[in-house]
Amino acid sequence: MSDSASKLVRVQVRFVGRVQGVGFRATCRDIASGHAVTGWVRNEADGSVVLEAQGSAEAVEVYLRAVEATMGRFIGSAARMGLGVVVDERRFEVRR
Repeated sequence: MSDSASKLVRVQVRFVGRVQGVGFRATCRDIASGHAVTGWVRNEADGSVVLEAQGSAEAVEVYLRAVEATMGRFIGSAARMGLGVVVDERRFEVRR
């Protein structure tokens, strides 16, 4: 693992609430374009939305705070867990 990759963190957050049908995924992608993060966001069959974000610890935290500040009115709860870094990931995307 390169030195820069060793400084990256990756988190997964499962958002529950009224998070589908309100532009949640597109908003997460748009917010990511203004932050130094990569990853993806996807609707789940159970009505939740799963997001994975990767970057420096600070960039990920700032990004997730921006998502919560913008979309918080739709979020009932959010469960977070750390993941291994995805090497060579270059962008943030909406997955289907």
